Amino acid sequence: MAARIGVQSLLSGPQLLATSLASTRLQVRHGHRLRGKAPGVAKTLEQRLAEERAVDPEVARKVNIGFPHLKPARSAQLKERLDHLKAQRSNPELEKLARAKTLTVDPELVRRDWLKTSGPFHVQRLAEHYGVFEHLFGAAYFVPRVNLKVAFPTSGGELASPVYYGNVIKPSEATSEPDVQFDPNFDFKGAESKQVGGESWWTLVLTNPDGHFTESDKEYCHWFVANIPNGDVAKGERIVPYLQPIPPKGTGFHRHVFVLYKQEKKLDFGEYAVGEQDRTDLAKRTFQTVEFYRRFQDEITPAGLAFFQADWDQSLVGFYHDVLKLKHPVYEYDFPAPYLRDQEWFPLRRPFNLYMDKYRDPKQVAKEYLARKLARTHPFEGPEPALRFPNAHPVPREVPSWLTTQIKKDRRGWGRVNDV
Repeated sequence: MAARIGVQSLLSGPQLLATSLASTRLQVRHGHRLRGKAPGVAKTLEQRLAEERAVDPEVARKVNIGFPHLKPARSAQLKERLDHLKAQRSNPELEKLARAKTLTVDPELVRRDWLKTSGPFHVQRLAEHYGVFEHLFGAAYFVPRVNLKVAFPTSGGELASPVYYGNVIKPSEATSEPDVQFDPNFDFKGAESKQVGGESWWTLVLTNPDGHFTESDKEYCHWFVANIPNGDVAKGERIVPYLQPIPPKGTGFHRHVFVLYKQEKKLDFGEYAVGEQDRTDLAKRTFQTVEFYRRFQDEITPAGLAFFQADWDQSLVGFYHDVLKLKHPVYEYDFPAPYLRDQEWFPLRRPFNLYMDKYRDPKQVAKEYLARKLARTHPFEGPEPALRFPNAHPVPREVPSWLTTQIKKDRRGWGRVNDV
């Protein structure tokens, strides 16, 4: 303590004053005194929002309701790789093609290998990106273990519109019941599988979580095929007949999700049945995936997933009138009127004409611009030729500044005059 007092005693009066000013200057920035903590000490907005929006990880943790990941043994993987490597090295034709740079890779083999390894996890990430699990199952998710091949036929019967994971298909391209194929012999070892008589039972549901007219938390079931024996969709029970996508005009893209469930046994879904005579009754197609799964969660397990997006096209006008017997709905957004501050007696640094146009009817302003343009356009020869050097023509001095700017813009073809 004595040493510190001695050092301070060596400082003169002006030096002590400079030291105190330096310590005070730390709280002054650009001539303004800082309030609160310094920028390097105070928490950022991101840090404060993270504290306010903190979520308990145990509460927010998602629940996997699908089949577990069956990772093969390390020895089996190594044996498969070695066998493949030996087969490749023992084939001299592959080496010739590789040296000649004519070797091609079969895309189907690549896709098969992708589905066998990381493909299901990629599909899960895509579904999470599009909010499929959140809006269908709430706090649950699943990894699609079974590959769904879905395609819509054309009028000629050819399969031309395949369904992947979020691709766009127009309603006019999905008017008929799709063709669905999947492998019913998928290996579910590690999961409790109780197959009766060697048969496997499946359920396929096509639902739209974005299109319900009256209840935002409900869905429309577009297709429901239950008790599919051994993967043959044609032999399944049509609980709900197929209905094409019907996104109203002005509502953007609607997600249509195919979910494939594996059944432990043959089940009765009569409470969800919609008769053929009621196939256009949208109220009877009201559906909720999470409630459906809660009702049968002990007997069914989601195993496959595919989804596409559909937006309005012209074919829906006739479909609403002729098939659904409804008035064609059109949704529009009413933009609020732009805010205009009270007029000033003498607005500074604002062009007079543009300032006054803000307080006039936009249709009247556009009409005047159009009339001005037509006045300088010959009915047979077209508009007047543009000036070769527009900046070389002087403007009279007595013209006000706002009009001078307007004349220069007209000569150069700038501004609102080009909109008409």
